[in-house]
Amino acid sequence: MFLNKFIQSFLPKDKVFYTIFEKMGANVLKMGNLLDKQVSSHDVDERASISIEIGDLEHDNDNLTHQIFVELSENFITPFDREDVHHLASAMDDIADYIYTCSKKIILYKVNPNDSAIQKFAELIRQSCIQVQIIVNELRNMNKSTELSNAVVRINSIENQADDVYDLGVESLFEQEDDIKTVIKKREIYQLMEIVTDKCEDVSNIIDTIIIKYS
Repeated sequence: MFLNKFIQSFLPKDKVFYTIFEKMGANVLKMGNLLDKQVSSHDVDERASISIEIGDLEHDNDNLTHQIFVELSENFITPFDREDVHHLASAMDDIADYIYTCSKKIILYKVNPNDSAIQKFAELIRQSCIQVQIIVNELRNMNKSTELSNAVVRINSIENQADDVYDLGVESLFEQEDDIKTVIKKREIYQLMEIVTDKCEDVSNIIDTIIIKYS
């Protein structure tokens, strides 16, 4: 923590924000990859262990979000509007929070994630997190980056796919699952996983707004 602050003290003040956002993006991608790994595992203990890893990364992201807010309170120079910096940090934090919530619910509810909807959601979340990392890594070059704009479009497409997975998943759940407790548990997990893709879309929408402002 001290070393990070020491290094940041030598960076141009507006560049500090980019560095923190890039760390948040890397964390979010790790969490998305781990969630995909968790739902693919057939071992209960391994799933629990992965959930702990995801929780540690979520706590790291909380600290990074706090760093953003501290920098906002201490620095007048920001790479784009202060309000947009705040909104982007909060949206990135939401992605991490909901990924961790999905992971915890799978463990707490003792749900077997070998379920087609859960598997598809996890893959869509992983793909969306890849695009989120691309977005935050391209922020430094936002006015010149076609990759950033392409990532925004991909995230919106993934979110639309997630809506379809949710609808079909719930329909299949009601048709094929007789145990009402399982229906309730899985439906909640579907909802939470779909929200993760919504939160990724929130990030892309915020970035889209920033691009328009500075184009």
